[in-house]
Amino acid sequence: MESTVSATIFTTFPKDTITPNITNTTQGPCEPTEVSAHPAFMYAYSLVFLVSLVLNCITMRVYFCSSQRVQSSVMVYMRNLVAADFFLCLCLPLRIVHNATYSRTIRNIYCSFGASAFYINMYASILFMDFIAVNRYLKIVQPLETHALQTLRTARQISIGTWISLLAMSSVYLILFLQTSSDHDQNVNCESLHSHKLSVVYKIIHCMSFAVFAFVLVSLVFLYWKTLQKIQQAQLSTQTVSSHHKFNKSKRNILVLVVVFCVCFVPYHLVRLPYVFSSNCTFNTLKELTILLSVLNVCFDPLIYFMFCKAFREQLRKKDLQRSSEDKT
Repeated sequence: MESTVSATIFTTFPKDTITPNITNTTQGPCEPTEVSAHPAFMYAYSLVFLVSLVLNCITMRVYFCSSQRVQSSVMVYMRNLVAADFFLCLCLPLRIVHNATYSRTIRNIYCSFGASAFYINMYASILFMDFIAVNRYLKIVQPLETHALQTLRTARQISIGTWISLLAMSSVYLILFLQTSSDHDQNVNCESLHSHKLSVVYKIIHCMSFAVFAFVLVSLVFLYWKTLQKIQQAQLSTQTVSSHHKFNKSKRNILVLVVVFCVCFVPYHLVRLPYVFSSNCTFNTLKELTILLSVLNVCFDPLIYFMFCKAFREQLRKKDLQRSSEDKT
């Protein structure tokens, strides 16, 4: 029975994506890297990397290379979201090389430092998207007041605390990996290197990460629902065209944030826990597809920057005017 399943899986992909060392492993009929190393995934990751690198270099230049000072808490969270997306983008080449070469050295580097950096920046993006949504909600609900969460000092403290928490969690995994990982297995997926102790910690971290994601998802949906209620009440009390346009724009912005979040991160988290606690090949394939969806977030986020941040739009307009004036001269 096992040989039948194994034969079915290995004939699913081209022969040149599988090395003899992998086919002789004793990890069972389902090898995760055979899926992620499929040419379709390699081309998709490469395309996402190139597109996201261009977009995030533009946003990094706007947010970090301009002379404009940070004047709002939303700008603080935007800058941190830009940084998280940019570093996540830089993690993609290592993931591509890891799945393409089957080198033990590359595998160890990716499974220790590369994977840790990848997930740190993914969850940083998730959290900072939630912080932005909270600030937008407070601005709509209390337009004439400044909540404590909207101050620059609080925003900076929350941002620093977020990065420290994510680094601390990943450091536990990284230290255990470097101390206890075994390199005797010829399989190229990271889970094959885990000791029993590291495997337990790995599952605990993923359960905690899922809990954080679930909290953010619920809060985003709640904030969107409450924002819609507030906007509908405001629309009933005013009849001016400009006010209606402003309210519709606020609804659209929050909706875009929720849709991008759900499309990129919900499928991955629905599959990740079953994959961690199961060796089913179906979950393995779905995991790779949903990771690719989550990576698309680094391409979608510039749309959020453009829609949510007036300063970002103004900086882009200034740069366009500068280019046009330089072309004329």
